[in-house]
Amino acid sequence: MIGDPSGRDTERELLSADAVEENSAAIARQLRRFLSFEGENAARLVDNRDWTAALGFVDFLRDVGKHFSVNTMLARESVKRRLEGPGISYTEFSYSLIQAHDFLHLYETYGCTMQVGGSDQWGNITAGVDLVRRKHGIAVYGITHPLITTISGAKLSKSSGNAPWLDAERTRPYEFYQYWIRTDDRDVERFLKLFSFLELDEIERLCAAHRRDPEKRSAQRRLAAELTGLVHGEEPLRKAESASQVLFGAEIAGLSDADLLGIFPDVPSVRMERARLEAGIALIDLLAETGICASKGEARRLVKNGGAYLNNQRQADPDAQIRPDALASETLLVVRKGKKSYHLVRFE
Repeated sequence: MIGDPSGRDTERELLSADAVEENSAAIARQLRRFLSFEGENAARLVDNRDWTAALGFVDFLRDVGKHFSVNTMLARESVKRRLEGPGISYTEFSYSLIQAHDFLHLYETYGCTMQVGGSDQWGNITAGVDLVRRKHGIAVYGITHPLITTISGAKLSKSSGNAPWLDAERTRPYEFYQYWIRTDDRDVERFLKLFSFLELDEIERLCAAHRRDPEKRSAQRRLAAELTGLVHGEEPLRKAESASQVLFGAEIAGLSDADLLGIFPDVPSVRMERARLEAGIALIDLLAETGICASKGEARRLVKNGGAYLNNQRQADPDAQIRPDALASETLLVVRKGKKSYHLVRFE
């Protein structure tokens, strides 16, 4: 509800309480794939609104604000950059005091002595270190890690628009898998070390094999498999791997409409009445009426020459009747002309 100016050249949009609560619930679901919130030494997910919302402004200024120098706050890189540009609101200028107060509360309540974050959080974390020292005379600590960037220097972030979402509704498992398949050769070894739990010697073997035969993209495929399995689970990983083989001619089976639309987001598509399919539609009529072929004659020649495929299966009989059991998913039929010319036919 209070924006952090770190890493931003403009003011963040202020979210409503409902939006913050919705985001918190979504992030909690994602974190459960990585952390255990039950049993011995369980992780805790706490909401700083619980100890901040009831804190009066005057009390906050007296108990927290008096321990901070405006000169020090103005010297922080995130504030200096904004002052040199569009300026900064008092709201965002005060953000580091709130995060410092969070560290103080976590120390007093849970005995927390370490805060970890990206390198852009250095000023906020050290503000908390200073506040705990001033209030209690003890040392607490911060660890920051470099922000993840590509070989080109671009930061991976949702703000930059170049990173996948962990939520399957925002980035489907197949798209998530393909994101890592497309990793630059110069990034793949570093990403395997950062994001996977593979042993270093196994990563070295993978990368050595990749250097010998980069066209196979074996290191990228392993990276994609490790991350997709970790984030989404084994069944979505299996489907993503199967879907990726579709583009290389594998038979299409066991996929949903959503899966196929994710694999073929930009291919031509047409709609036909489901009743036509229920009654049976001739293959050459299908090819001609959907525009895949210019005429029935061309469609017949395409089939006879071995260039017509349904769901990546070659069609040899120009007089074949296509019925509902030919569908690749709930409503979709995937038609291929030649090696790479795909079309989707949706029966509704």
